[in-house]
Amino acid sequence: MYLQFQKRLAERVRAFLREKYQLDLPTIVVEQPPSTQFGEYALPLSFELAKKLRKAPRKIAQEIVSGLGEVSGFEKLEVAGAGYINAHVNRGELAAALRAGGRFVGRRRVLDSAFQYPMGTSGHEVTPEVFGKILVEHTSINPNKAAHIGHLRNAILGDTFVRLLRAHGRSVDVQNYIDNTGVQVADVIVGFVHLEKKSRAEIERLIASDPRFDYTCWDLYARVTHWYEQDKVNLKVRLDTLHAIEQGGNEQAAIADQISTTVLRRHLETMQRLDIEYDFLPRESEILHLHFWDLAFQQMKEKGVLYLETEGKNQGCWVMERGGLDKRKAETPEEAEQNQKVIVRSNGTVTYVGKDIAYHLWKFGLLGRDFGYRRFYRYPDGRECWISAEQGEPDHPHFGDVAEIYNVIDSRQQDAQNNVIEALRALGYTAQAEHYTHFSYDMVALTPRCAQELGYQLAEDDWIKPYIEISGRRGFGVKADDLIDTLIASAQKEVDSRHPALEKAERMRIATQIAVGALRYFMLKFTKNSVIAFDFREALSFEGETGPYAQYAVVRATNIFRKAGVEPEAALAEKIDYASFFSGEAGNEIWELSLTASRFSQVVEQCIATTEPAHMAKYAFQLAQVFNNFYHRHHILTEPDEGRKKFLLATAAVVRRELIRALEVMGISVPPVM
Repeated sequence: MYLQFQKRLAERVRAFLREKYQLDLPTIVVEQPPSTQFGEYALPLSFELAKKLRKAPRKIAQEIVSGLGEVSGFEKLEVAGAGYINAHVNRGELAAALRAGGRFVGRRRVLDSAFQYPMGTSGHEVTPEVFGKILVEHTSINPNKAAHIGHLRNAILGDTFVRLLRAHGRSVDVQNYIDNTGVQVADVIVGFVHLEKKSRAEIERLIASDPRFDYTCWDLYARVTHWYEQDKVNLKVRLDTLHAIEQGGNEQAAIADQISTTVLRRHLETMQRLDIEYDFLPRESEILHLHFWDLAFQQMKEKGVLYLETEGKNQGCWVMERGGLDKRKAETPEEAEQNQKVIVRSNGTVTYVGKDIAYHLWKFGLLGRDFGYRRFYRYPDGRECWISAEQGEPDHPHFGDVAEIYNVIDSRQQDAQNNVIEALRALGYTAQAEHYTHFSYDMVALTPRCAQELGYQLAEDDWIKPYIEISGRRGFGVKADDLIDTLIASAQKEVDSRHPALEKAERMRIATQIAVGALRYFMLKFTKNSVIAFDFREALSFEGETGPYAQYAVVRATNIFRKAGVEPEAALAEKIDYASFFSGEAGNEIWELSLTASRFSQVVEQCIATTEPAHMAKYAFQLAQVFNNFYHRHHILTEPDEGRKKFLLATAAVVRRELIRALEVMGISVPPVM
């Protein structure tokens, strides 16, 4: 609702500038004053206009304020300082609008009249930039072993961003890219075939009897790594296996498909525990066998993006200019080579970046070829997740051909992502390159205490480190399912002690909600480009900036209504003169709470514009914190004044609703008790 009033003010100001000064500003910057005594919005545009109009900023601000007159929903506008325009809303009108602002937040979309445009920048009034479907690719775990804690950060960030986009009214496809022909899968095949000496039939029987086959692969993958280190000659087995998998149509390729498909199903089951779902699973095997690269290669040669290097270390390779570099001409042959990115090696094999360029041409509908599609996984609500195939089902949803792309990939892939973007730009697809975002993030580690709690032996000097890095290749890490199980077990101890009278199944459901909320919030509260040192105790704490703290604020609000014998919706339906309760010190404090609650849609836009879900986590914590202060200062149930009691109940109902929305957009549900 705060955003809706902001847009209304900005539109009025823009219209005035066109009429008065014949100026059409692309954006009207709107800031939030440090205190509501200065209003709810501050406009610094007079400083921007000073040079254009050759007037002092304060003089321009005075002209704008006097020329605007009354603005619907605002009490007054005033000039402050050297030229700021401070806008004071009509508190009663905004509070009434917020009370009536009910809408549904869920997996698919949110309806909110504030979201008139598809994209925005925090603090800026926005206009449409691009319409159409958005593709968010996230998770993308190599299907060779169990998912680990680092994969959870990717999946939680991606899933939350999808929820934010859908909350903003956008149509989103969620894709999880499966590299089922890569070296990591080859390594597990080497382990089963050469170390374990197992046949395809034996592996099939093992899969059928082992519900956590991905754990078996985890241990085997670490053994294979050690085997390579024992004798470098063993690496030739890896290379031969990799070539066989890529070629397809042989025993090793069949085993690779068998193992990667089984592990993929386990990954989907793991992510489903966190309420993370996907629409489509494109696999590298189909990109290879459907010859996506051939079409991309033809385009890139015809348009001069690729050229055959005839000398130097890249002789015989097809190369392109490396992305993300200064475009000045290289002064030496060595510098020229450094500026080259090999796309096709001299032996004719295509690099990862080459295949990724072809894949992204498909994403934007620029390749001229499509996958086959078949159903792969059904979610509890009956929704299907589709997977790529060489020959698919005739009736299927339409994937690809999108307007925008967000790839949730860790920061170590920055160079590869830059090269794909550069290839799109060089091919002449400038608009597509501009709407390609690498949603980068940093790694997840463990605090020394957490590593010890998980059973790892630490050296003495490990205890002085800020975090302990994990390595799936060496088998040192935290499997995602183990982490979730441990969090649930810890939460259940607390739930069992507080609510022994509840049924066991109900206590388990509550513990799961708390554990999932704790995990998701912990992964989201840190800015995405910071290293996370995960810690069980910190994540599960009911105090401080945690998921359980925000969940508990909602439970506390719900208890108010249970004890009062009033439904929150009924409290919001009461006829209340809100403006009469917002005066004085106590009124200002409650107004600050209402204003914070009204900022949900603004924070959604901020998260999208900055690709930073941490803003929503911070907002949820701040709203829970301000509500808890309100709860302790105002004894709602014993309030003797009936009119004021209705007002306090309505305020609690609004905050409860907005906090539930903030948590839901982060994928966090609220248990009935805690």
